[in-house]
Parts: sequence; structure tokens; C-alpha cells
Amino acid sequence: MDMSPDSWILYEWQGWRLNATIVFTWAVMALLVLGSWAVTTRLSEGETVSRWQVLLEVVVSTIRDQIEEVGTDDPGRYLPFIGTLFLFIATANLLAVVPVYEPPTGSLSTTAALAICVLIAVPLFSIGERGLGSYLRTYLQPTPLMLPFNLVGEFSRTIALAVRLYGNVMSGTVIVGILISVAPFFFPVVMQLLGLLTGLIQAYIFAILAMVYIGSASRSRRASESPAASQQSTETGE
Repeated sequence: MDMSPDSWILYEWQGWRLNATIVFTWAVMALLVLGSWAVTTRLSEGETVSRWQVLLEVVVSTIRDQIEEVGTDDPGRYLPFIGTLFLFIATANLLAVVPVYEPPTGSLSTTAALAICVLIAVPLFSIGERGLGSYLRTYLQPTPLMLPFNLVGEFSRTIALAVRLYGNVMSGTVIVGILISVAPFFFPVVMQLLGLLTGLIQAYIFAILAMVYIGSASRSRRASESPAASQQSTETGE
């Protein structure tokens, strides 16, 4: 039994291998691009709208509300990134009901790539909002001696994101494979339904954790600047 779609080689030529992870990853991306294009080309502001537009508005508004609940000032700023993470992971997991398909999120390389995106997004959003100097100073708080620990914390958080998603998806695949060998007619159906729910939950958790990391970084920038701003306002008042 294959533990990862990486081991499923679909094509090989002169040492170059095309595995199922790459193929299914691009298939999910193509499905999302074509689906979004098909829905957005027929957007309507009138009283009559299509069901797909209603579904799109519900998904976007729900993601936006979840981002706002994290405590961010401008949810629209983070919506494209967080929404893309959620939709990609959710679609990749939900397509597991399709025969022959293997979720690319069952590959550690895919989950590591997603986690690295979050690792890069955290400083980019923070620097864009508060500046490079304010972001770098947070690694020296509360004392410069905390610099190595803060750096280790950033990378360990990334590893935790990747391993958590990979482990949950992979474990579901392994359990289904075991149950198919034990009771091939009943248990796989139940596990597939449970897998759909688990896939949505994992997509939600990954997106929320990414937003929490970005939001906490932004709040720490504001917190570090607020004492200086208060002192400046006091001196101005005097």
C-alpha cells in the first residue's frame, strides 16, 4: 500500500519522474482556476443571480468573517491568500471520492510547500503594514538573547503546519486501505464520508492557523509601536 502519491510514478524519462503528486496538484489548480473563471464571468448585481454566484458569495463572506474574527483590522487584505489556501486544501481533500485520485495533500512535499508559503507570508504582510525595521525588532524582544529562540520558533511553527496536515491526510488514506482489506463493501463508504468531513476540517484549521500567525505578527508590531506612540503623544501634550 502506497503511503504517499509521491511513490506513484506516472511517467519517467531520462531520470525525470512525473509522479501523481504533481499531476493531481496541477489538476486541482486547473479546476479552481476554471471554476472561478466560469463563475466570475457571469456575476450579476441584479435581483436574479445564479446558484453558483450565491455559493461563491457565501464562501467568500464566510472566509472573510473568519479572518475578521481572528482580530485583523482589514480582512480584505488577507482574503486572497487565506482563501486560496483554504480552497486549495479543501478541494484537494474533497476530490478523494473520485476513483484513482490521490490527494496531493497526502504528500509531505505539498504540505511543506504550503507551510513555506505561510512562512513567507507572515513577514511580508507584517513588513507591508509596519515596515522592515519594526518587524526585525520583534526578534530581539524582550531581549536580544531571544533572537535564536524566536528564529527557531518561526521554523518549528512551519514544520508543525506541514506535518499536521500531512499526517492527518495520510492517516485517513491508510485507515481506508486497511478497512478495504477487512470489509470491502461497508467500511470504505463510511470512511469516505468521514474523510470528506475531515478534509474540510483540516483545510479550515490550516487556513485559520495561517491567519492566526499573520495576525499575531501584526498585533505584535502594533504593540511594540504603541508605547513609543504614547510617549510621543505625552510629550506633544506637554
